[in-house]
Amino acid sequence: MESYKSPASSSPAPAHPTRRPPTRSSPARRSLAAAALSVLAGAAVLVPVALGAASTAAAQAAPPAGTGPIVKLWSWNWNSVARECTDVLGPAGYGAVQVSPPHDSMSKGGSVWWDIYQPARYTLTSKFGDENAFKNMIKACHDAGVKVHTDAVINHMTGQGSTSYGGYGFGKYHYPGTYSSWDFRTSPACVIDDADYKNDGWRVQNCELSGLADLDTGSEYVRNQIAGWLNKLTSLGVDGFRVDAAKHIHPDDLAAVKAKLTGSPYLHLEVIHGEGEKVQPSQYTGIADVHEFVFGRKMKEQFTGQIHWLETFGQSWGLSVPGDRAVTFVDNHDTERNGSTLNYKYGDAYRLANVFMLAWPYGTPRVYSGFTWNDKEAGPPSANGGFVTDTDCGNGRWTCFHRQMAGMAGFHRAVAGTPVADWYDNGDNVIAFSRGNKGWTAINNGGGSVTRTFTTGLPAGTYANVAGSGSVTVGANGTASVTVPARSAVAVHVGGGATPTPTASPSPTVSPGRIATSFNAGVTTSWGQNVFVVGDAAELGSWNPANAVALSSADYPVWKATVNLPAGKTIFYKYIKKNPDGSVTWESDPDRSFTTPSSGTATRNDTWR
Repeated sequence: MESYKSPASSSPAPAHPTRRPPTRSSPARRSLAAAALSVLAGAAVLVPVALGAASTAAAQAAPPAGTGPIVKLWSWNWNSVARECTDVLGPAGYGAVQVSPPHDSMSKGGSVWWDIYQPARYTLTSKFGDENAFKNMIKACHDAGVKVHTDAVINHMTGQGSTSYGGYGFGKYHYPGTYSSWDFRTSPACVIDDADYKNDGWRVQNCELSGLADLDTGSEYVRNQIAGWLNKLTSLGVDGFRVDAAKHIHPDDLAAVKAKLTGSPYLHLEVIHGEGEKVQPSQYTGIADVHEFVFGRKMKEQFTGQIHWLETFGQSWGLSVPGDRAVTFVDNHDTERNGSTLNYKYGDAYRLANVFMLAWPYGTPRVYSGFTWNDKEAGPPSANGGFVTDTDCGNGRWTCFHRQMAGMAGFHRAVAGTPVADWYDNGDNVIAFSRGNKGWTAINNGGGSVTRTFTTGLPAGTYANVAGSGSVTVGANGTASVTVPARSAVAVHVGGGATPTPTASPSPTVSPGRIATSFNAGVTTSWGQNVFVVGDAAELGSWNPANAVALSSADYPVWKATVNLPAGKTIFYKYIKKNPDGSVTWESDPDRSFTTPSSGTATRNDTWR
């Protein structure tokens, strides 16, 4: 394993946004060293600590209470976002959904992802849907209690192309009805070089980013055009904007545009932090909240190393934005491709880093869901000239990762405004902490399961594990005996509901002609999976996974349930795993079978195959 980087160590220079210049073969302006530290394997070694000891975790500035986290559904079309707000985001407790840029953009026929960051004109004719679909999406999300933020690309227009998704013809520096050549900084035209970031802040904010036509945001006409576009979106119900490439716009210009906005939309700014650079996030925090890029880099350091260092996680770690002004994320559409952060391909480490983000009181967290990729430039699933097709979380083309964090979205809301307490770590890759008396979480980033008695800070009761399956029973003294499986997490909170612990009954009460049949299946699961039994009998769902009988994980790795089945009948059945993305994994053939007795009870002791 490579040597561990301490929290005080410097991070590599960041990559800047990928915006595909006309003459370059790769969209990346700067690459980052992407070598990840090896994940520590092996059984965790527990270090005894005194129960009830006060936490030494540093106090952090927390975001406003009760707002819920943001979820970024990147490159989802409007119809799919609307459905997800209704079915998932609202019920889970996500506070806002951030969607991709809704403007008409340079068209590449759906073959790339970055064409949407080259605006052609300010109309709702994007590859994600038309204006009517956009308005329907906003209504559906608002009805579900979810606010809507859009990407706002206001630093530049295109760098290439001549046709948009709306069929509009344009040329660089010439956008009929919107901008002409004098609305851009072209006298003289200059392109930002890598050296400019540390040597010349003026060029960073006044020259062309990757050859994209740089708008003269010091012009009143340009400011009015930008503000008019954003005001149109707010008039349709948009609640906030993620301002793309804000680092390349002078703070005075951004403040002037903000002053022209109607209402009070929430703004969060993309200002990439680079050590020693002339333009820094601190120059923008007086205008709006700012994206904390160091956060994701630190999550990669820790979750590919040893997470016990996270006890002191906060501003002293070189984070560039105060917690009460920061939008935090484990990855985004740029960083998942440039290697500076974890991404969905890291599996458990990625999931656990997101659990920590949603459990820890620093910034406003944003969960990222995009599409799967091997080619870093490839666009989302599309058809008919590049228009994005509806999201299908079961076809392997979309990560739908936010669904795995649905329980943690509720956790984040429940513990808002509470401090960290009851810290525990084993000096390696297991940590646990409470959030006041509202919530408690344990994260095991190691290779072996851990069972111990933890101080939770919670009132006595039984709580559902919102980071996975099963439940936690807290005693009158606030402690609980908990098993945290390898590379998994347990999170419970007040108001999160309970999963009752099944109780054995030597003489179960059943109707005449029915047999109380106990199914006990030894099944090892991954984090977020649950086990069910399904079969040919109506009581077992008639082979329909949607109607399968859920098994309890209270005695993990043995999953249990008791079902009243017809007496004297041959039953065919199988066990299935329901995965976090909604897909189903069946155990191998052949079907299992047995015949229920004419009276008494029956027991099936099985092992997954």
